[in-house]
Amino acid sequence: MSTDEPQGADSPEGATHRTGAGPQPSYHHGDLRRTILAAAVDVIATEGPAALSLRDLARRAGVSHAAPAHHFKDRTGLLTAVATEAYTLFADSLSEVTGLREKGARYVRFATGHPAHFQVMFQPDLYRTDDAALVAARERAARTLREGVADLPADTEDTVGSPDSPDSTDAEEARRTGVAAWSLAHGFAALLLSHNLTGFLGDRDPEEAFRSVAEAVFGGGRR
Repeated sequence: MSTDEPQGADSPEGATHRTGAGPQPSYHHGDLRRTILAAAVDVIATEGPAALSLRDLARRAGVSHAAPAHHFKDRTGLLTAVATEAYTLFADSLSEVTGLREKGARYVRFATGHPAHFQVMFQPDLYRTDDAALVAARERAARTLREGVADLPADTEDTVGSPDSPDSTDAEEARRTGVAAWSLAHGFAALLLSHNLTGFLGDRDPEEAFRSVAEAVFGGGRR
């Protein structure tokens, strides 16, 4: 795929749709990036990350095949942007509640509300894990998850999916609790998205169903 800079009406500052008769409204610089990113999320939700193609996304947006490359460079760059957005939205949602069980319920809400983002963020082979914006978003999400375990050490520097080794028995217990809660929420969300909990859920709200499972696992006294 060519990475030549788009020119003329296909540039990000003045890209126009090619479909339909007559001139179409122009994209502003930021609008094209947002349009491509939203289209990518739609493709992932329906066909999976493997179906992503910058050329196809350009066609969907009605711009030259080089226009998406101006913003994302390549397919990996696009998926890195999707993952960064995912962790940002994830952290925003988790930060609105307190307590281990409620953060787990928000975990489930995020997965059901943003299935494409959820699918990408936990496949680090798809994106550039050392991207600065992604690292910052992921670490923020990790902090909000750690806040759900009251005795988790505040100076632990782990991120979601890459915990450091604890330095004490108390820290080890906190880490086990955190990993157990994370495993429960992630497993519940994954089973939900793969339609393996239909019989269990019935007419219940997924978040309420998760809360009942969390209470059965951790007990009523655990937050």
